[in-house]
Amino acid sequence: MTSPIKFGTSGWRGLIARDFTFDNVRLATQAIAQYLKAELANPQSAIYGRKPIVILGYDTRFLGREFSLAAAEVLASNGLTPLLCQRDTPTPVIAHTIRVRKAIGGINMTASHNPAEYQGLKFSTSNGAPATPEVTQQIEAHVAQLAAQNWSFNAAVIGTYQCKTIDPQPEYFKQMHKLIRFDVIKKAKMRVAVELMYGTGHGYLDTLLREAGAKVTVFHDERNPLFGGHHPEPNSEGMQEVSKFVRSGKAQLGLGLDGDADRFGIVDKDGTWLTPNQVLALALYHLKKNRHWTGAVVRTVPTSHQVDAVAEMLGVKVYETPVGFKYIGALMESEPIIVGGEESGGLSVKGHVPEKDGILACLLMAELVATEKKSLGAILREIEKKTGEFHTDRINVSIPPDKKAALLAKLGSGLTAIGPFQVEKFITTDGYKFLLPNREWVAFRASGTEPLIRCYIEARSKAQLKKLRAACQHLLTV
Repeated sequence: MTSPIKFGTSGWRGLIARDFTFDNVRLATQAIAQYLKAELANPQSAIYGRKPIVILGYDTRFLGREFSLAAAEVLASNGLTPLLCQRDTPTPVIAHTIRVRKAIGGINMTASHNPAEYQGLKFSTSNGAPATPEVTQQIEAHVAQLAAQNWSFNAAVIGTYQCKTIDPQPEYFKQMHKLIRFDVIKKAKMRVAVELMYGTGHGYLDTLLREAGAKVTVFHDERNPLFGGHHPEPNSEGMQEVSKFVRSGKAQLGLGLDGDADRFGIVDKDGTWLTPNQVLALALYHLKKNRHWTGAVVRTVPTSHQVDAVAEMLGVKVYETPVGFKYIGALMESEPIIVGGEESGGLSVKGHVPEKDGILACLLMAELVATEKKSLGAILREIEKKTGEFHTDRINVSIPPDKKAALLAKLGSGLTAIGPFQVEKFITTDGYKFLLPNREWVAFRASGTEPLIRCYIEARSKAQLKKLRAACQHLLTV
């Protein structure tokens, strides 16, 4: 018996009923339970001797609660204490609850922004961070061993297992009031459009904004496991309805969350969708300039060097990590970091969880607008007068499996030029990144979940971006 359970950058994901089955969820949970029990007994472990509490949560996807109850039953059979969030719950809230309750870990049923046919299982360690590769490798080894033994579990009828439930919202709201200047937002009397994408952010972002005195118009706050037939991702396409609403003058800011509320989407006063790269640069600018926070900034390899330019302007050190918030989170736990983020829409700050938090990111942008009494675009233009412009793009190129290895080998051998652009430095922290003159660069990374190569591009003008994009497409298709 072979197992399809493999942990990627953010847990194990699979198609519901094909890969993501109740049997496989129980198998993965048993492997996690074995890992946790070994850690509880290890004097060198961070959770040695703790109460064996495990926080369980789920998003708005099909069978989320039922999958969580199946995991709870397996955990309880191993002598662990599962506590289930009483309703669909944002990923950052689960992370915060793990820390507040001093739990030994958490299991979250979520496939984040993936299409509705996917479900996922994400394991977080006792600090609320996504499990590191060192941890997930151990869990995968347990899975393989259990599968080889044809392990099975005599379970209750699906959905009938009784598990103690908790309400994590009050503690999380307390945390937001510590991190965000609600008094500043209140004075601004803001009009905000909120896109919830049928996800877990309902009752969180909209409620917190209303608490801050904002007039809130909400889109798609009802539960719909099919996400209205779209990916629950607050990218420019997913935020179109909000963009139109803001452009009409009915709101001055648009804020959005993905299906599990760990990623954000921001729409400026003129209806422009801001890239996560721009939002990370703005968050650093705000927390350093207006809030006087100290520390460094951390970003992933394919995240914009606009962050570096803002950091240089403010005298802040920059760290670069591989893709995956678990790497950012690990650094945030060990170093004083003002803000950490990635180009795919993840962000967290000092004093918070080492996990992506879209709710926090949205509230920070509302606070920045209220503080400076300007649109985000106007603030960006002021920054760009000092740093110059940065233009980013990402291309996903489908590569047949038989050609993928050869192409990766070609990229991995290092290139002296990308089309007419000379390569100044080759970085292999994660994938293949080529630094070009004038702070321009391209990076290539094979997707861990799809037959794609992702190409990230950054240029200092729209014209240069167009040329670089053409050079990269030519490189990937010859």
